[in-house]
Amino acid sequence: MSIVDVEGLKYKYPDTDKLVLDDISFKVEKGEFIGLIGRNTAGKSSLCFALSGLIPHFFKGAYGGKVLIDGAEIKQHDMGEIAANIGLVFENPFSQMTGSKYSVYEEIAFGLENIGIEREKMISRIDESLELLDITAIKDNNPFDLSGGQMQRVAIASVIAMRPDVLILDEPTSQLDPQGSAEVFKVVENLTNEGITIIMAEHKMEKVSQYADKVLLLDNGKIIDYDTPANVFSRDDLLEFGIAAPVVTRVAKALGIKDAQSGEYPVTLAEISRENW
Repeated sequence: MSIVDVEGLKYKYPDTDKLVLDDISFKVEKGEFIGLIGRNTAGKSSLCFALSGLIPHFFKGAYGGKVLIDGAEIKQHDMGEIAANIGLVFENPFSQMTGSKYSVYEEIAFGLENIGIEREKMISRIDESLELLDITAIKDNNPFDLSGGQMQRVAIASVIAMRPDVLILDEPTSQLDPQGSAEVFKVVENLTNEGITIIMAEHKMEKVSQYADKVLLLDNGKIIDYDTPANVFSRDDLLEFGIAAPVVTRVAKALGIKDAQSGEYPVTLAEISRENW
């Protein structure tokens, strides 16, 4: 059974006429990293909200179809139950900070305290999250004294400490410099190696092509494609959906460098070294 199974999902916000999610169906296997791409109006954030349960539990409106996480339908469970299996990291880490804690350690502990995790388990989870996100050295720092990349890692650590099976990230690198973005993607790679399923809305195609197992291309609330990075980024009509292929792919197209068997273009520099181009 897929860990994420979306069936005919439809949604429109209150007092609007247009569906922002229009008959969305796809599956995600445990441990996969899915890159969610599309222009700003494609519906990426709305899909993240639907996968995390904020739609329909927080955002009301017209809702249809099903979102199942590990076989459990989100609509039939409250947010407390959903939070036990699904973590959501917002685009802006400032919006995820409690504002009431004076250290990174306390910030990560906040969610665990709210669900009543016993002290020994809480300490173990916090220490593991600090180590996994490589932020043990800043555990005593004030969260608001950190760089953007560090703050985003704290936001992710706060969610990871809750031990979700699925982690959803809504454009977590949009406000970060290249170093901060690289830090976040390295963390995500580590998390997938730990068996956590990742769905990340992202606009940095170079990074998506390098790390994602599959890419879901969304436009006007509809799925345009859902396949491997090489297959999706080899499409000739990407610009029609507001997406520029990775630089490597664009150069390869211009030079006619493609896989002799599949017809796909390379998406990373490492792929160009293969012998069958």
